[in-house]
Amino acid sequence: REAEIKHGRVAMLAAAGAIFQDLATDPGYTAMAGGAKMTALHDVMVEKGVMGQLLFWISFAELFGTIALFDTLEGKRAPGDFKFDPMGMGKKDMASMQLKEIKNGRLAMMGIGGMTHGYFITGKGPLELLGNFNN
Repeated sequence: REAEIKHGRVAMLAAAGAIFQDLATDPGYTAMAGGAKMTALHDVMVEKGVMGQLLFWISFAELFGTIALFDTLEGKRAPGDFKFDPMGMGKKDMASMQLKEIKNGRLAMMGIGGMTHGYFITGKGPLELLGNFNN
């Protein structure tokens, strides 16, 4: 359950980011990446040497995730519970919120897979692809 929650959360962020790339453009980003999207952005960032820093920070986050995983296995915490709830969503119906998170995470995992494959085939982002579906 821990892995499903984590991958669902990452997929929700990835899906939102893939859509946001079609909606907004930052001049600083355009100067650095040349307007590249999705997998093309990955290639540009590898060329610029940015991916090493990204790997460092992801590894740093995974270190804390591993510590939390051992706490879960020992029964000290629930899967995916990092005691981070700034909007107080957990004070409502917790079981319902957990179910919604799992379902939305599963949908986002499928969605980002579809967006990525659509980009591989057409070279267009998700909203750009929908806007020019007949072309």
